[in-house]
Amino acid sequence: MKKHSLLIAGMGDIGGRLAELHPRLRIFGLARSDESAERIRRAGATPVAANLDERAGLARIAGLSSWVLHLAPPPGDSEGDPRTRNLLAALVKRGSLPRRLVYISTSGVYGNCNGERVFEHRATAASNARAKRRVDAERQLRRFAVRNGIRLTILRAPGIYAADRLPLERIRKQTPAVRSKEDSYTNHIHADDLANMVWLALFRGKSNRVYHAVDDSVKKMGDYFDMVADHFGLPHSPRISREEAQKVLSPALLSFLNESRILDNTRMKKELRIRLKYPDVASCLKDL
Repeated sequence: MKKHSLLIAGMGDIGGRLAELHPRLRIFGLARSDESAERIRRAGATPVAANLDERAGLARIAGLSSWVLHLAPPPGDSEGDPRTRNLLAALVKRGSLPRRLVYISTSGVYGNCNGERVFEHRATAASNARAKRRVDAERQLRRFAVRNGIRLTILRAPGIYAADRLPLERIRKQTPAVRSKEDSYTNHIHADDLANMVWLALFRGKSNRVYHAVDDSVKKMGDYFDMVADHFGLPHSPRISREEAQKVLSPALLSFLNESRILDNTRMKKELRIRLKYPDVASCLKDL
């Protein structure tokens, strides 16, 4: 087993940023196509031909690395998360298990919290199919880690943003937002900070521990859109009532709008000892 290497399942934007932050770290990225293999090479990592939807071809990843980062989302039409199931089944083969496992989950596992401040010990109450699949993935990983004595860290991330991941198209289309009085709280984390958090979790994350991967900002969704609009000189999105929103917004947008919570990041700061590059969205916009 290679000592200083990391296997990434689902190597997209966050995996690429991690590779950029730590160019000396040997990274293997699962590649399901020639296109994804080329993208992984450009990020400075080594592609490994494997598809989490096809268990038979995953045997080659067993024993490849002592650290594993699981970033792959569940399939959009599944019951539970078969990709996590296939990944874990492959990792136990040949009797060579990883020592550290980090998984990026979603804050959606809490469901709607009516704007309350949420801590990591709160029970999950996922209300949509996407978040329920993430709950299933977390449960599989917890059982696997406990059974095999592996240090697992789960990072529950909210809306990930960056300079190229801002809601500009939504604002330009003038998609309505909800009036402030009825609006939901939203949470954010910059992609660079999330990549750094993964790195720190590999070293400092406690066993079978959940952390909120979230910045310091406390903002309502419409106010977030207005702040981005102001920075780029765009008109504010029109505001409508929550009742009207249920009629005109897409189901995907409503799934975020109908859940309101403020994630507490005290545990993350205390135990992972991270210094956020962007403590809030405003600091990122100022840096652009």
